[in-house]
Amino acid sequence: MLLKNKDRVLFLALHTLIVMFLVSCDRYVKDDNEDAKVARVGEKFLYKKDIAPFLFVGASKQDSATIVMNYVNNWASKQLLLEKAKINLPENKLREFNDLVADYKTDLYTRAYKEALVEQTSDTLVTKAQMSQFYETEKENFRLKERLVKIRFAHLPKQFLDKKEVIKRMKRFNEDDLKFLDSIGVQFKKLNFNDSIWVSAQRVIDEIPPLTIKNNKKYLKKSQFFELKDALGVYLGKVVDVRKINEVAPLSFIKPTIKQVLLNRRKLEYLRRLETEIIDEAIKENKFEVFTQNE
Repeated sequence: MLLKNKDRVLFLALHTLIVMFLVSCDRYVKDDNEDAKVARVGEKFLYKKDIAPFLFVGASKQDSATIVMNYVNNWASKQLLLEKAKINLPENKLREFNDLVADYKTDLYTRAYKEALVEQTSDTLVTKAQMSQFYETEKENFRLKERLVKIRFAHLPKQFLDKKEVIKRMKRFNEDDLKFLDSIGVQFKKLNFNDSIWVSAQRVIDEIPPLTIKNNKKYLKKSQFFELKDALGVYLGKVVDVRKINEVAPLSFIKPTIKQVLLNRRKLEYLRRLETEIIDEAIKENKFEVFTQNE
């Protein structure tokens, strides 16, 4: 499409501007004049420092020209559309948008300030006693939505020679058995002998492929020992304990959740106290007052 004379002049001017800018970009690091003007729309200016962060070392002049062209065009179109909007939008809309901008600015500043205060002053220590007390008070709110199990298991290669010994040791599992199993653990494909930790049944299913949604209840029972096989090897498991759906979650399993709840409550209490103290201080210093309207 052919450019009109006015558009052609604007295009040539912009092209000249970009060439001049690119020549200066090579010396930008050495150039202290970061306030050099690049473009103008009305009374607003675009400066070299606004564009420089988007240019990277090693970029060709063609790539840099494209970046600058896009940035300048985008900036100019936003400024021009903003001017048009201010002229053509009805006054009530402009007031509404100005109020929204003011509210957003206020929220942004106050939120950042409060978060900084919380970070500086809040205590992140939550004791075991505090978590236990909260758990006992609120345990009805911690009903399980998934089954949990405590389990020890080992994934043996198909040609593993001493499977019977491993089975015997995993079933008995005294201190000597644990030492023995740990000593030969490098021969296993996978292992988990920490049976004091609660894990979701789904996680166990994911770790042991022969276990499925359909058959896992048959094998994941309290005190159950199982041996399963597939093309990848043999899976030995000893289920120590089980918690069913809708039972109260064990404290050890939900400690991270409880800690976060307590910290959030502490944060909210601090912010409420802060707001009260700020208002009280402003009243004492005569910076804040509420006027009573006479009837």
